[in-house]
Amino acid sequence: MEKELQLLQTIAPDIMDVVQERFTILRQIHWMAPVGRRPLAERLHMSERALRTETDLLRQLNLIDSSKSGMTLTTQGVDLVRELEDVMSQLSGMKKMEKELATLLNIEKVIIVAGDSDVDAKVFEKFGQVVTDSLKMLLPDRDNIIAVMGGTTMAAVANQMTPFSEHVQNNIFVPARGGIGEAVDIQANSVSEMMANRTGGTSRPLYVPERVSQETYNSLLQEPFVHQVLDLIKEATCVIHSIGRAMHMAKRRGMSAQELEMLKEKHAVSEAFGYFFNEEGEIVYKIPRIGLQLKELEEVPYVLAVTGGSRKAEAITSYMTHAPHQTWLITDEGAANQILKGVTL
Repeated sequence: MEKELQLLQTIAPDIMDVVQERFTILRQIHWMAPVGRRPLAERLHMSERALRTETDLLRQLNLIDSSKSGMTLTTQGVDLVRELEDVMSQLSGMKKMEKELATLLNIEKVIIVAGDSDVDAKVFEKFGQVVTDSLKMLLPDRDNIIAVMGGTTMAAVANQMTPFSEHVQNNIFVPARGGIGEAVDIQANSVSEMMANRTGGTSRPLYVPERVSQETYNSLLQEPFVHQVLDLIKEATCVIHSIGRAMHMAKRRGMSAQELEMLKEKHAVSEAFGYFFNEEGEIVYKIPRIGLQLKELEEVPYVLAVTGGSRKAEAITSYMTHAPHQTWLITDEGAANQILKGVTL
């Protein structure tokens, strides 16, 4: 397909430019719907006059509807956008970017979603379908244990996942760590339960705090219900996690002023699994926590790291020095472009 697209682009670059522009308009309407012409033109950096010409044509083709509240896609328009996603990503050079990024980060695969989630929150919705499709592709034809981290990105992903086919419906989703203390909807327990509900699997909770003292940590490890879930985590077929910006994550977790100052002094830029990393990927701090540990990722057959937004570029490259090679990074154009422009490891 990529070769054929390159041939078409060579012989008719003007036509391909038109196709790409109209696809971008349709996709943006889908993300912003219902949307008026003026805000859409501003987002696309087009004149209202030029946009009116295109939207009038797309309306004649029964791809968009208009009402007093704004423009929306028709069912046919939604289907077209979904079917064209892969084709347009290849046309725009996305596949080449994915290969370059995977090589740069020394991981197995990168999947880039169109857009920048720092600009358009709707980009997060696409992550959920990509994660679903990736799991369908990766998971063996048997019951699997899928360990899931919490957080805002993971909650957004879970909310957009769709059912698996029958042969992989008996999957067990488990929280990869304790999470009581965070907002309920982004706790690992809530995220794993939603993923199970969305895909047709089952879930197991892990009701322990996000942060505990060493004494409490040792005590909780003796509890049978904690042991049961930790044993499941150790048998995980797949781990799904995100990567956070260090200071943002530290503040969200209510870390003390002294800890925040220490992280600043040590130039922490990223966080994952309770570990904080500096620009070179060195571990500068670790939160005692119950659940999956960073070193245990090497033993997990499949690892999906899901994160996006241009502001996450430095955090991604910082953490990836520790990512096992079997990692698949699911990100967006915003982050990918920033990394490839020269964000250092």
